[in-house]
Amino acid sequence: MINRAWALEQYRCRAHVYDNELRLFEPIRRMSIERLQLASGATVLDVGCGTGLSFKLLEQYIGPTGFIIGVEQCPEMLKIAQQRVDAAGWTNIILLNSQAEGADIPSMADAMLFHFTHDILQQPDAIAHLFKFLKSKSRVVATGLNWSDPWDWMSNTYVLMAALYSTSSMEGLGQPWMHLAERLTAVEVTKMGAFFIAHGTPE
Repeated sequence: MINRAWALEQYRCRAHVYDNELRLFEPIRRMSIERLQLASGATVLDVGCGTGLSFKLLEQYIGPTGFIIGVEQCPEMLKIAQQRVDAAGWTNIILLNSQAEGADIPSMADAMLFHFTHDILQQPDAIAHLFKFLKSKSRVVATGLNWSDPWDWMSNTYVLMAALYSTSSMEGLGQPWMHLAERLTAVEVTKMGAFFIAHGTPE
């Protein structure tokens, strides 16, 4: 079961070091954003946007005529995201301090990104709500931790330690994308040891 209070407190405490913690995983971020197949002028939902680490790459694809809508429940994380937006001078980013299932999304989106947001992926009500704001032929991409093959004890040890540190539940680590897959067609999943990238289009 997802423990929202634990998750919120965890990320409040980690907000000031979060960027450094995820630095090693930037190649996965780049691969996931490439799979969004964003065009200039597109609107993208960045769910669980954290400190806004995906914004720079997203901006390179959507350009000044596109929009990013970042959803993040932790105010300390979102404060850093806002500082990143202000420093870069981006005027096409809307930040929402909200839980995913209650986010007041102001626009329909061409794409949706879940980057290392395991707890959100395990909440069908949150996914159902967010999918209401996707246009037809949109793209959805999710990345994060997953159990590797049983013999891959090194990867699975890493997943265990990372999940205990960064998620409020071990539930769903076998196939973290399954609730998304129920709403997507032609789902493709790339597994890379301890990590996965899943993408597809809404039904």
